[in-house]
Amino acid sequence: MSHLVFTFLMLHYTTYTLNPAAPWVTFVHGAGGSSAIWFRQIRDFKKSFNVLLVDLRGHGKSKNHVYEKLKKYSFDVIGNEVVEVLDHLKIKQSHFVGISLGTIIIREITERHPNRVSSMILAGAIMKLNIRGQLLMRLGILLKSVIPYLMLYKLFAFIIMPRKNHKASRYLFVQEAKKLYQKEFIRWFTLAAKVNPLLAFFRIRETSIPTLYLMGEEDYMFLPSITKLVKNHRSARLVVVPACGHVVNVEKPEEFNRIALAFLAK
Repeated sequence: MSHLVFTFLMLHYTTYTLNPAAPWVTFVHGAGGSSAIWFRQIRDFKKSFNVLLVDLRGHGKSKNHVYEKLKKYSFDVIGNEVVEVLDHLKIKQSHFVGISLGTIIIREITERHPNRVSSMILAGAIMKLNIRGQLLMRLGILLKSVIPYLMLYKLFAFIIMPRKNHKASRYLFVQEAKKLYQKEFIRWFTLAAKVNPLLAFFRIRETSIPTLYLMGEEDYMFLPSITKLVKNHRSARLVVVPACGHVVNVEKPEEFNRIALAFLAK
C-alpha cells in the first residue's frame, strides 16, 4: 500500500492506495475542520478501498496566499476544487463520505458531476436550517465583526453539540478552528448563512445516486429534516446512531465505520 501527501494547486490532499484497481472513497470535512477529523476512519477504510482525504480551501494544510485574492466563495467553486483533485489523480469515480457542511459540498458535486459519484455517505447531514439554526446564523452575521471568531465558533459548537458526551467533538472542532484565519472564518460563515435556497433545491430534487444518511440520535438541529427527507427520496436511507450527537464519526467511530462499510459493500 502506498501513502502520499500532496498539495495540488490550492488544495492539500492525502492518499492511501490499496491497489490501482480498488474503488476510491473520498472524505470531505466540514467548515472549521480539516481532514484530520477522519483519523479514526483511515485504518478500517484503507483495508478495502483507496482513500482520498482533502483539506478544503483555508482549512488544514490548504492554506495558500492565493486565497486572499479569491473573493468568490460558493459551493460550486469549492466543489470544483475537490473535482480538480480527482482529475489530477485520474480518479474517474469515487464513493464520497462527508460530515456536516461537507455533506452540502458532496451533494452539490452530484448535481454537476453525477458520473463521478458512486455513492454518498452523508453524516451529520445539513439539508435544512430550522428556526433555531436560522436565528443562530443571523446572530452570527451581526456579531462576526464584533467578537473574536473563535468565541463565536465555540458558541456555535456548543449550541449544535450541547451534551456532555459531545465534549470530544466540540474540543476537536474548536482545536481545528483555531488554525483558521479570521478572514477565512468570516468567508465560510457568510457562505453558510446563504445556504437555505440551495438546501431547499436539494430537498425537492431527488438524486438517483445511492445515499446513506448517517445521523446521531441527539443531532436535534438536523435529524428531523433528514428523517422527513428520506421518506420522499427512494435512493436514500437513514441510519440513526443512538446516544450520539452531530459528529458521528468522532463520537461513535466503531459504529460509523461498521455501518458505512456495510453500506459500501452493497
